[in-house]
Amino acid sequence: MTDAAFLKPGATDVVPLSDEEAVSQVLVLAVENLWEAVNELTRLRRTHKEYYLVTIFGSARIQPGTDHYERVKKLAFQLTSMGCGIITGGGPGLMQAANEGASLTGHDAVQRSIGIRVDLPFEKDPNPFVGKTYEHKTFFSRLHHFMIMSDAFIVVPGGIGTMLELSMVWQLLQVRKLYDTPLILVGSMWQELVDWAVKHMTKGDIELAKPVDFEIPICVKHSQDAIEIVRAHRAKWLKAHGRVDT
Repeated sequence: MTDAAFLKPGATDVVPLSDEEAVSQVLVLAVENLWEAVNELTRLRRTHKEYYLVTIFGSARIQPGTDHYERVKKLAFQLTSMGCGIITGGGPGLMQAANEGASLTGHDAVQRSIGIRVDLPFEKDPNPFVGKTYEHKTFFSRLHHFMIMSDAFIVVPGGIGTMLELSMVWQLLQVRKLYDTPLILVGSMWQELVDWAVKHMTKGDIELAKPVDFEIPICVKHSQDAIEIVRAHRAKWLKAHGRVDT
């Protein structure tokens, strides 16, 4: 019996599974409609936001006890002491350092230590200092989650994954899909990356980016410089939300 035999009279919009091209078109349209729904839903924001949230991006490979680890732990501790919440990818390395530093302050510190994770075979569980965890199956939805939650981004030493995260924030700020959100790059490796980009994207025969695009990332040498930038931006955030620093 053919698929056509199962079609009801007048049901002209029914697609038989044997028609692979038509089935493919239905699936593509359904996925596009799902993305449209997601895009609409992510426009919504809470009227009252409890904490100013700082995302710290960095390497998963740097071990506890190293200088980089201790510096990032201290950075997160100081930011949380200021009243910020800390977001990371929830994994090991400098993500763990940031969550550990955040967890060391105050009675509500654990709830201000957030991990936005992605399903990876070699990272089954969040690091032990994450107080609140969000789980994602794909990098795409996870990156979007970082973007809609964060009031500032600090990038510490990291590898290819950190570069992906940095580039996503930079590009969204460039095209003004993110507004008034500091992107702070800590350390000489990121200054060298920006210098390389300026050299190859603005000074060749073809302009690949505008000089103003390279004013978006704020390169600093030390974590303390990043803290002062966040402190000033958070003060503006508190004022805009009618809040008083505590």
